[in-house]
Amino acid sequence: MAACPSCDCETPLGFDIKMAFQPIVNVKTKDVFAFEALVRGSNGEGAGEVLSRVTEANKYTFDQTCRMRAIETASAIELPSMLSINFMPNAIYDPETCLSKTLKTARKTGFPRERIIFEVTEHERVKDNDFLVDIFKEYRKHGFLTAIDDFGEGYAGLNLLADFQPDILKMDIKLVRDIHRDRVKQALFKAMHGLAEELGILLIAEGVETEDEYKYLRDSGVELMQGYYFQRPQIEAFTIPQYD
Repeated sequence: MAACPSCDCETPLGFDIKMAFQPIVNVKTKDVFAFEALVRGSNGEGAGEVLSRVTEANKYTFDQTCRMRAIETASAIELPSMLSINFMPNAIYDPETCLSKTLKTARKTGFPRERIIFEVTEHERVKDNDFLVDIFKEYRKHGFLTAIDDFGEGYAGLNLLADFQPDILKMDIKLVRDIHRDRVKQALFKAMHGLAEELGILLIAEGVETEDEYKYLRDSGVELMQGYYFQRPQIEAFTIPQYD
């Protein structure tokens, strides 16, 4: 693969990071579908504090470091399920070249690439939607699953979905919050659920925090969920959640 002359992904990050893991559960089978890797500071600082240290100068290194650290840690703790990794499309110069370190890390650690999901948040503004589609296609070509996070609010939305159908859609947390008593959110959810089923896309409800939200979504046919109701992220560790 060619070198990547336009970015600084070889530049030291300047601060250390760890990964916390939060389960995405299948409420029908009571299994864990995947664990999402979430960045934390070296002393457990939250994602917001870590991300505040990301600049134009170090974003390439940060994105690459997060990917590699997620895979290395998941392998070290013997994560038993799929691994979901967030990526920054604006920190990618060339989809194939910028994927090389990810592939190398997966090979080195023995973590199967078919168990890796790459998800992009809809909140990140992408200047070139076609470029994001190219990124997704490259990842799929190499056997990775793809996901759009925070679907329902942000910059991508239906335009991106029209150009590329990912394997997974993750409902925006604002749609989940108090959905059991909000008719508008229920209507939006039903449309999104029907769209996902029609296109053969898995739907994940994230940010589930209460029993009422969980039961409404479960009774409405959602099988995959994520949120504090099930378990908070655990730094460099995982447990299988227990819930009713």
